Amino acid sequence: MHRVVVLALDHVFPFELGIPARVFGAARGPADERLYEVITCSLDGGPVTTAADFAIAVERGGAALETADTLVIPPFAWEPADKDALEPPIDVFAAMRPGTRVVSICTGAVLLAAAGLLDGRPATTHWCEVERCQRLFPQVKWDANVLFVDDGEVLTSAGVAAGVDLCLHIVRRDHGSAVANRAARRCVVPPWRDGGQAQYIERPVPNPSTATTAATRAWALQRLERPLPLTELAGHARMSVRTFTRRFRQEVGMSPGDWLIGQRVELARHLLEASDLPVDQVAHRAGFGSADSLRQHLHAAVGVSPLAYRRTFRA
Repeated sequence: MHRVVVLALDHVFPFELGIPARVFGAARGPADERLYEVITCSLDGGPVTTAADFAIAVERGGAALETADTLVIPPFAWEPADKDALEPPIDVFAAMRPGTRVVSICTGAVLLAAAGLLDGRPATTHWCEVERCQRLFPQVKWDANVLFVDDGEVLTSAGVAAGVDLCLHIVRRDHGSAVANRAARRCVVPPWRDGGQAQYIERPVPNPSTATTAATRAWALQRLERPLPLTELAGHARMSVRTFTRRFRQEVGMSPGDWLIGQRVELARHLLEASDLPVDQVAHRAGFGSADSLRQHLHAAVGVSPLAYRRTFRA
């Protein structure tokens, strides 16, 4: 069984500390068997202070890190001016076995950055921390606009609920959309969320009468199999193309075209896992038009061909 070790550091945020156990614990196989074992440890096995008004008793110490298949670093309160305070926890990475997957939630990415694990890599953290992180760790390719970044064996997420998004993504990557969707239902959360952090960054409150693109997004999701040019989307929203594009990006954090591709990839992945449709029919139903187009976009998203993806998740 895949072991997920969650490291609780002093001043940990309790909500995010519990996310891995809830999400990975909800992931079940076809016979309702658990797919992950989740354990929590501290550096010394002693109690851990939190960012709330209580402490947490942890049964395991740092030796648990040597048994991790996936190591999760939840967020903790940190003082950006005191970078040296991050040095002692950095030693935890020396205890990991080769090939261990490393995951951070929110400000947990600071520890990965201080250890050099993010050097030259794309990464994210809570949007309000990105400016300070860029200043302290300029060698990292920080992105404030995404909910999470999957860079292979190192994954980072934005703040709070984005940790749920990332854990569900990992379940989907490990076991496919059907398992991830069931885990999401158990946790009463959406299997995935549109857009990125841009939709949550503080902005002036819009006029209540201002139109949004939400209805058009819902309308488009029911018509992914056919071409959806920008002019038609804007027309449905009763906006000019320029206004629609600007408002869409403000609300979702990406362009309409990128959003459509993402939704079509998700639909294609579901069809490849849950149906026996030939690849060209999957491509048609997902709105890619041809198997070559599907192959190109799926490879860009997950790094494999449609047939390889189906073999992996239908096995």
